Amino acid sequence: MLDIRFIRENKDIVAAGAAKKRIKIDLDRLLALDDQRKEFQKKFDDARAAQHTASEKIAKAATGERERLIADMSKVKEDLKAAEDGLAEVMKEWRVLMLHVPNVPDMTVPEGESDADNQEVKTWGDLPKFSFEPKSASELLLMHDMVDLERGAKVAGFRGYFLKNDGVRLLWALERFVQERFMHRDGFQPMIAPSLVRKEPFIGTGYLPQSEEDLYKTQDGEYLAGTAEVAGMGYYMNEILDKGQLPIKFFAFSPCFRREAGSHGKDEKGIFRVHEFVKYEQIVLCEASHEESVKHHEELTKNSEELLQELQLPYHVVLNCGGDIGLGQVKKYDIEAWMPSEKKYRETHSSSYFHDFQTRRLNIRYRDGEVVKFAHSLNNTALALPRILCHIVENNQQADGSIRIPQALQGYMGKDGIKSGR
Repeated sequence: MLDIRFIRENKDIVAAGAAKKRIKIDLDRLLALDDQRKEFQKKFDDARAAQHTASEKIAKAATGERERLIADMSKVKEDLKAAEDGLAEVMKEWRVLMLHVPNVPDMTVPEGESDADNQEVKTWGDLPKFSFEPKSASELLLMHDMVDLERGAKVAGFRGYFLKNDGVRLLWALERFVQERFMHRDGFQPMIAPSLVRKEPFIGTGYLPQSEEDLYKTQDGEYLAGTAEVAGMGYYMNEILDKGQLPIKFFAFSPCFRREAGSHGKDEKGIFRVHEFVKYEQIVLCEASHEESVKHHEELTKNSEELLQELQLPYHVVLNCGGDIGLGQVKKYDIEAWMPSEKKYRETHSSSYFHDFQTRRLNIRYRDGEVVKFAHSLNNTALALPRILCHIVENNQQADGSIRIPQALQGYMGKDGIKSGR
């Protein structure tokens, strides 16, 4: 959420940012409502003050005078009620519009409508060369009895899956690999975050109301999160930190759930796009400084790049265009590893910073001397599972159908390859 004063003073900048993100917002209506909000607030405050003054006079008045003052008080109560009702009515629409005002993207964010317009900023690794037509991840996983999609669908429905045998061992190896790397990485606190989360953290992180169709909701009104970012950011909700505590870094794990609404026809087979998965997330709270946000953004991105490099997965980094970043993001990188069967890169990580967009909604502040400020927030995937199994098996497949285990995982797997056949 942006500060209404910032919106009022920088209306053209906010409007240009919304246009760059391809988000429609009626700022004129919002500012008109804000004028009404301030007007009703003044009437409410004046009526409340008049009521307080009248109450004091009544308490001190003689019997006859008291009756007259009490009669006059009815008009004050009417004014107070009218102002209160007017303010409440205006605030309903005001709050909705405020929640839909997008953050202003960084000036380096390119113009564009969709992910097709994202700009490649870095590549790493040599693309694998095969003397044969590479199989897809689904073919390889089924060939080695590492997954059962048919019974997964029978039990769990569309996009359901059972991970089995070396599929499970490979996933566990990846988990131990990423845990070890981040347990020793400077400043990160390990955290297991809840995936069943109340509505407030979803609103605070920007997933509500915009992405409600992609969330699973319980009969008790909670939601299932698609990332540990939601609960992790809610950890310090409505708290004031000390500047000395910053930066705060979480290495957070949670089960994740997404309906994948709107993705009909995309990755319907296999385990690349599923409803139920697990994620390790990097979350950072830092000082309210653009320079600090940029520094941490680059560090988080570098962390994920190093993981892919250790896994020997060729990848590129793209700078997301305006039409492919969310409501709250100032800037976003996607890291995408090579998928030989598709002859293109597919996303493994997403690295973003928000300035105080999320923390203002979540009311996360810190004390800097005599001044209280909203912190800045950032997040980036550490590892999403089982998706990355697709990249690993495809890039490491051999002519005989076997799969080479990346060296970084061999110690966790207890072997250097998965042999051909079941």
